[in-house]
Amino acid sequence: MSSSPIYLQCSNPTCLHPVNPIGQSVCERCQVPLVYRHLWAIGDGVRQIPVNTVVGERYLVKAPQIWLDTNPGTVPEVPEVLPGRILPYLHLYPHRLHIPELHGLCPLSDKSIALLLDNVPIDETGALLPSLESVWPTVPPVRQVYWLWQLFQLWEPLNHYGVALSLLLPENVRVQGWRVRLHQLLRNRQELEMPLAIRREDLDDREPPPTLPPSFPPPDPAASRDVKAQTFLLKDLAEVWLPWIEQAHATVKAPLRAICAAMQTAADTELGLQTIATQLNHLLLEQSAQLPVHIEVVGKTDTGPQRSHNEDACYPDSRYPDQNDTLRPRVGIICDGIGGHEGGEVASRRALDDLKRLTEYLLADFQHQTNPTLPSEVAEQLESRVRVVNNVIAEQNDAQGRAMRQRMGTTLVMAVQLPQQVETPSGVRSAHELYLVHVGDSRAYWLTPNYCHLLTLDDDVATREVRLGRSVYQEALERPDGGALTQALGTRDADALQPTVQRFMVEEDGLLLLCSDGLSDNDRVEQAWQQLTLPVFSGKWSLEEAVQAWIDVANQRNGHDNTSVVLMRFVVTPASTLPDLEPDLDREAEPSATPAPSMPPAPASPASEAEFELTEASRALLYDEDEPTPSPPFRPNPGPSPEFLSPQKPWILGAIVAVIAGLLGFLLWSLVNSTTVTPSGESPSLPLPETVSPPPNP
Repeated sequence: MSSSPIYLQCSNPTCLHPVNPIGQSVCERCQVPLVYRHLWAIGDGVRQIPVNTVVGERYLVKAPQIWLDTNPGTVPEVPEVLPGRILPYLHLYPHRLHIPELHGLCPLSDKSIALLLDNVPIDETGALLPSLESVWPTVPPVRQVYWLWQLFQLWEPLNHYGVALSLLLPENVRVQGWRVRLHQLLRNRQELEMPLAIRREDLDDREPPPTLPPSFPPPDPAASRDVKAQTFLLKDLAEVWLPWIEQAHATVKAPLRAICAAMQTAADTELGLQTIATQLNHLLLEQSAQLPVHIEVVGKTDTGPQRSHNEDACYPDSRYPDQNDTLRPRVGIICDGIGGHEGGEVASRRALDDLKRLTEYLLADFQHQTNPTLPSEVAEQLESRVRVVNNVIAEQNDAQGRAMRQRMGTTLVMAVQLPQQVETPSGVRSAHELYLVHVGDSRAYWLTPNYCHLLTLDDDVATREVRLGRSVYQEALERPDGGALTQALGTRDADALQPTVQRFMVEEDGLLLLCSDGLSDNDRVEQAWQQLTLPVFSGKWSLEEAVQAWIDVANQRNGHDNTSVVLMRFVVTPASTLPDLEPDLDREAEPSATPAPSMPPAPASPASEAEFELTEASRALLYDEDEPTPSPPFRPNPGPSPEFLSPQKPWILGAIVAVIAGLLGFLLWSLVNSTTVTPSGESPSLPLPETVSPPPNP
């Protein structure tokens, strides 16, 4: 340890002079935005280290247990095999929206090691975010219920790994807007505040992680040998909630009391958990439905400066301004094709068109329902549609003899704002559920004037290694294949596909950004979100201008790939308060440790482009030779036909899927007999991965 001056290192590996004074926003030499990564340190004696001390010639102590990584571009120190007691941080990585990530270790002495956590509830100034308990009385009822819903969704996975105590200490539960964030993971022990820390001897008593875990990998073996470990029940969670509920908004206090009473008597079984989830979900839908909501959606795809073909496809697409169908403005889709410009182009277009048709029926069905459907049941319906689309592409691969890396496929990120009908005190209204369906490495972000939240988790080798307990994320990214996809639509049979479906509630004004990796690569979203988001909220830019600005960032700062961007704007603020939006943004913005980049000028309105055209080879794959152009947009009957996809009638849904499969089979037969296409020499970035079954989504 030392108290000598320290500088922030630029994370750009090609920078010739990476040393920068702390406080700068961009590197003085290469102008790349500097990364300010605040970590939470756990270990014996950590709290006693003085502020401004440099630990391990790398970490600057900003406050007790809050350290700044001054060399963020370098992989932190990590043992070859991680101690078993800290593996829950890795196995619970799919819940990173709410749970910290393991960053690395830092030796303090011969007997002490600091455990360093990333993705912690610390703001840009290095201060802890407020606890849920401290701000609970000040937030509206829908947010109070939403916070409890998120905590309840974490109960089962955290209990499985022996860290449910993390949800039972109020000071450990922090919030950032709508998002619940845990400070650290705490083991289920009789003693309070037992973080998942390690000692020197732990590095000599470790067990290799399992190679092929089930939905939940085996719990930490060390925890199972801990005779003082406790088992917590739902009633323990209810005891923590009850003091909060006494300060809840009057409109939700009574139903929340009833839910807590049910938790105190419910068995910790699948049926017991589902009963509580049903009650809590109904209250959440009812509260969200009482908010007004205005949705706007704009999308665009661009070939990019270095590519000759565009393998991306998106909905909506600004090149078709006359699109006017039943999906707008509730749906946004991005597909990024792989398998060469012919295969990738076809796979992304095929997936986009089929998903649009299947989603139209889904939306129509829910508009006629009166009984709310649980998120798990909605997720099953969305997954089934994705699997149908997957098999259409997979069968086309089989019919054309494509194998291994020659198989075409596509990533997917799709947003669906589901209009479930809910009874409220003012009548039947639509709830504000937002579902994300994700396969591959296309991403979704939630943007407000105050924060940028990455909502999805890439399906790549680096993520797989973290979830298996083999590596921390930053270390896994250094692998030559760290960014290679582990799954995509169409490359394998649907039985091997594990799409991720997440449910969110829209209860604040914000922008949902969907994008392909042409934009998200190299952290371009994290670097530019403030300067491209504030003009939209202040009314200086239209959504069309913002979409074009994001594409410009991708082309100018990346440029190596096609780029697709879909922006969905959600406004739930009452209209009477909207004129005061800009002053409110200035007043409510959180202080920043670094000056914000200067605001760019509004991008020029995108010029009209020629209508999208497939190459002749791609057209032959996707359409019959006698039908050289796509068919008009599909529209469901306005009559009672959507009812046959009701979740209460699964046998009819199966019949419809069978009919669709038959029609697609005939189409594929026609394609095989009408044309033969030699696959492109380009290969998708798909290794032969180990299969991983993800734990339940939050």
